Amino acid sequence: MTEQVQVIATHNGNFHADDVFAVAALKHLFPSAKIIRTRNLDVMAEADIVLDVGGIYDAEQGRFDHHQKGGAGARENGIPFSSFGLIWQKYGLEICAGDKEVTNSLDKNLVSTIDAIDCGHVEGVQTGISLSQTISMFNPTWQEEGDFDACFDEAVTFASRILTRFIAAASGGVNAKTIVANAIEKAEDPRVIVLEKYTPWKTTVLRLSQDALFMVYPSQTGQWRIQTVPVELGSFEDRKKLPAPWAGLSDKELQDVTGLDDAMFCHNGLFIAGCASFENTMKMAKMALEY
Repeated sequence: MTEQVQVIATHNGNFHADDVFAVAALKHLFPSAKIIRTRNLDVMAEADIVLDVGGIYDAEQGRFDHHQKGGAGARENGIPFSSFGLIWQKYGLEICAGDKEVTNSLDKNLVSTIDAIDCGHVEGVQTGISLSQTISMFNPTWQEEGDFDACFDEAVTFASRILTRFIAAASGGVNAKTIVANAIEKAEDPRVIVLEKYTPWKTTVLRLSQDALFMVYPSQTGQWRIQTVPVELGSFEDRKKLPAPWAGLSDKELQDVTGLDDAMFCHNGLFIAGCASFENTMKMAKMALEY
């Protein structure tokens, strides 16, 4: 565990996604830390961590500003660090329970985007609304006599939940890769990969197996599915389609065509079908291979 942090200081007034997420990240590690929003240098000097204000970047001294002349450095891809990125550099690995792959995933998919927008490195999304814009919406408008500090606390609570879900999603992706890789290795027929539990599989299968044609896995309701492997991520073209005579059939019609008494459905697009039992879903896979 890293050093104990009692007091975290950041600037008062209007807030942005970088300082909000930086505080949310630190609260993940130091839930009892006191948050002070100020520009008083004497008050900041007493804080354990000062972020997004103060004009100093010195991670060892707990100072994480990026507004000083020359900024506070940038990633290899050119995206500068804002206060969130600086905090993540020091504490991200610990926040992600020591998992470097999850830490890097968060930096790529969340932290660097917020840094880029805050530093003006990108314009952000052109349509819709970005996460950075969403955080900014927590600020009181000019027509409201809102309490900036209370609104900041609301934004941090929101950001904390977002951060937790990003970590969960990244962790799930990392764990899924291991499970799917093991399933590929254990497959009796390399063309049919069986998952004991549904696990996100496309990225790993396309990366590790040139032979895989069909995935077999249980649905959330307990029945079984067979799904085609696409030629690439996002493609509607498959390495091999399910048999054409099955297209759009369900229940008795599909049972009559396949001879499987618990066949349930086959999508008209011939990319997914299913039976109630694992055994008959595997028979579907055999028929599909031979078709």
